[in-house]
Amino acid sequence: MPGRDFELRMGCAGDHVTIELSDARAERRPLPTPEPDEGGYGLLLVATLATTWGVKPRQVGKTVWATVPLASAVPQ
Repeated sequence: MPGRDFELRMGCAGDHVTIELSDARAERRPLPTPEPDEGGYGLLLVATLATTWGVKPRQVGKTVWATVPLASAVPQ
């Protein structure tokens, strides 16, 4: 089925992990929302846990990325 292929990349730099998830569906760009909608809680979790996140276009599709602090870097 078109749009079902995806790629997950993770990298660690200093005290953060960067997570990137790419797929072929450029028309389905996530948008920030203050409350969960029919899509669930995914972006609320990302916005809560990540120091920054965003969406960037690709030649085919999009990449949603987030930078998350490592547990040792989170203030207690």
